[in-house]
Amino acid sequence: MDSLRALPSVHDLLEEQPAAAMIAEHGRPLVRFAVQRAIEAERRAGAIAEPGTRWSAIERVIQELRRPRLRPVVNATGVILHTNLGRAPLAAAAAEAAAAIAGRYSTLEFDPQTGRRGRRHDLAADLLRHLTGAEGAAVVNNCAAAVLLMLTALAKGKEVIVARGELVEIGGGFRMPDVMRLSGARLLEVGTTNRTRAEDYAAAITPRTAAIMKVHASNFQVIGFTQSVELKDLGAIARQHQLLLLHDLGSGALLETAAYGLAEEPRIQDSLASGADLVACSGDKLLGGPQAGLLLGRAALVDRVMKHPLARAVRVDKMTLAALIATLDLYLTQSLAGLPVWDMLGASPESIADRARAWQSRLKERGTAVDVVAAKSTVGGGSLPGEQLPTTAIALSPRRGGAADLLRRLREHEPPVIGRIVEERVLLDPRTVLPGEDDVIVEAVIGALV
Repeated sequence: MDSLRALPSVHDLLEEQPAAAMIAEHGRPLVRFAVQRAIEAERRAGAIAEPGTRWSAIERVIQELRRPRLRPVVNATGVILHTNLGRAPLAAAAAEAAAAIAGRYSTLEFDPQTGRRGRRHDLAADLLRHLTGAEGAAVVNNCAAAVLLMLTALAKGKEVIVARGELVEIGGGFRMPDVMRLSGARLLEVGTTNRTRAEDYAAAITPRTAAIMKVHASNFQVIGFTQSVELKDLGAIARQHQLLLLHDLGSGALLETAAYGLAEEPRIQDSLASGADLVACSGDKLLGGPQAGLLLGRAALVDRVMKHPLARAVRVDKMTLAALIATLDLYLTQSLAGLPVWDMLGASPESIADRARAWQSRLKERGTAVDVVAAKSTVGGGSLPGEQLPTTAIALSPRRGGAADLLRRLREHEPPVIGRIVEERVLLDPRTVLPGEDDVIVEAVIGALV
């Protein structure tokens, strides 16, 4: 331990030449912290490091702190709305709109015509009303917030009837019964897990009932001996008993998914036309926009909900609004080719196969052999559960270690490439790889298979 007396002081190290270059790049406080960490490590180890080793350790501390935790990846999983990877990639127009508004003052809550304060949730309202036929529309920060807000504002202290088979849990442990309790509403379950009839709802109504709520089963399927009540029939029951009909729609599609060879996903406008008084849905799923929660329906209800104090806690920011408005404008002008989600859903099997074979050819030219295989893509993001799209992928067989090791090496590339394992091979699906990312795929595969 006597040898540790020879450890240089933090002050002395900060006066050395390597420190000067680091300070110029990273700032003195951060370099001082990293030096302190390196000295502490040497003291714990009971050994003095060589100068070069010490400065390398200092640099690693700095780089680890400065390494962005949120950074782009290449999604080659074939899961289009991959929740862990940020769901829908924005259209170029939406990304540019968000960037343009981020660094400037804006009309977020200001009306230039009157010179008075405006309401941020009104900024996208006209577009949403036009596209969906809703009387009123507002935007909050996500769909879960929209559901919590409408239940709190409209049903606190009262009963809300929900079918037992619709008491869903989505990713991250978000459970509908928990949301109901947080809102202050009392949950009334009706029916069974697999079968619920109209008379089940009607029999559960009491003088304390405020609403019937339908929850779209967006991330699971119940098949076989099943029965559920259509939204329009629930609307008739609600009107007969002067109750509200609330709909947690989930995905928030504006387009018909059947046109893309998929099962029918309820659209926002269909829900409203079927009699829902208020609909909550997401902006970053099949809508293809940023994370946001949309509230659409009767104008008086939207206004009442947005006047609740909780609305401020879940309000949306200016970048999200800018991106959402730009996304909605693409629907308004039918410029759907600019929406990555629908480009991926609509990609032909032939174009995907051509791209996979092009990757294979480029890799072969570089001395790396991969197979081209038939596979399946999925929608993901709690949308169209069980639905699959035919695709063609490249399959990588590990030369050393297992498939999990190969997948890890692909993730260690910069930017990380995210694939999936099927039968001990790593598959990379072109369907979800954005235009311009082909070079990244090729270099990452070569590096991972070395």
